[in-house]
Amino acid sequence: MDSTIEVAEPKWPELLGSNNWEGLLDPLNLSLRKLILRCGDLCQATYDSFNNDENSKYCGCCRYGKASFFHKVMFEAASDYEVASYLYATAEVSSREAFLFQSKSRESWDRESNWIGYIAVSTDEVSAELGRREIYVALRGTTRSYEWIDILGAEPQSAKRLLGANDDTDGDCHEKAPKLLTKIKELVEKYRDEEVSVTLTGHSLGASLAVLSAFDLVENGFTDIPVSAIVFGCPRVGDKAFNERLKKHPNVNVLHVKNTIDVIPHYPGRLLGYRDTGIDLLIDTRKSPSLKESKNPSDWHNLQAMLHVVAGWNGEKGDFELKVKRNLALVNKSCEFLKDECMVPGSWWVEKNKGMVRNEDGEWIVASPEEEDLPVPEFDFD
Repeated sequence: MDSTIEVAEPKWPELLGSNNWEGLLDPLNLSLRKLILRCGDLCQATYDSFNNDENSKYCGCCRYGKASFFHKVMFEAASDYEVASYLYATAEVSSREAFLFQSKSRESWDRESNWIGYIAVSTDEVSAELGRREIYVALRGTTRSYEWIDILGAEPQSAKRLLGANDDTDGDCHEKAPKLLTKIKELVEKYRDEEVSVTLTGHSLGASLAVLSAFDLVENGFTDIPVSAIVFGCPRVGDKAFNERLKKHPNVNVLHVKNTIDVIPHYPGRLLGYRDTGIDLLIDTRKSPSLKESKNPSDWHNLQAMLHVVAGWNGEKGDFELKVKRNLALVNKSCEFLKDECMVPGSWWVEKNKGMVRNEDGEWIVASPEEEDLPVPEFDFD
């Protein structure tokens, strides 16, 4: 008698957390694994396309235009998604240089903000196949050293600015609504005759922004569509009251992919009132036979290393074995975490000649973007 029990494939609301990912994390469901990897690759695209060269007058922008974005970052499913909007942000802290890159050029395109991410939607063909329109918000983490987390500070701040109309005392809620809310509202209205899901994703600082933005959406009226945050290496963002209020919204769910040895998710500390948010998928980069026994906290926090481990994760007690095809070389995009015998150079994702080109006069100069890639500020993140 065949004792094999056939496990039903989870429906898309379950993959987005409608049942708190119950029964999908250990063992890690294949469809959920692929969704997590897709979100991680959407995050990685924000790093790969960000211009942090302070010698360029376009420092702080995205290197690529919306039409060609996914192809130029070599996103695997480039033809399946379209960029609907770019997002920009500024920083209201004393040490702005910890967050913002600014050009040294007097002709800088923008001295007040940096490109922080994008909103993407699935194409008509993919949406028809999936049975829903996917809306993704991918938010970039900082590319500075991790000193940013000390500069940001750990003193809790009021969430009043995120709260909805019921908590607004001056009747000016709509005028103050962040532009992200405005754009998501436009897209939901555009696809009102379809099933729609909104997934926010980010790594590190971008993960924090993704969680807060998910909270922002449901607090400001997005209560009848699934809103999920699938994040990586996320610092704590709120206290007990924040988490309790988040849980009151049945349509929002947070999945946190967390490396056991990563220190960033443990900051700010619980003694300051901070609590973990959402459901954890705990992984351990030490499980992979391809990674060095690194003592560098930046390696423990590296996004591509986490995605490599997600691809082969079989639980705390299981052996590491890839369940989906994923190129090992991706790990070393911005680090040197792979063992030397893998023969992959470290930090290999760089602009050719660091963006220098030879002009008609034989002079080497910093290249200007192609016309389709010229930055055009549109939506502020907040």
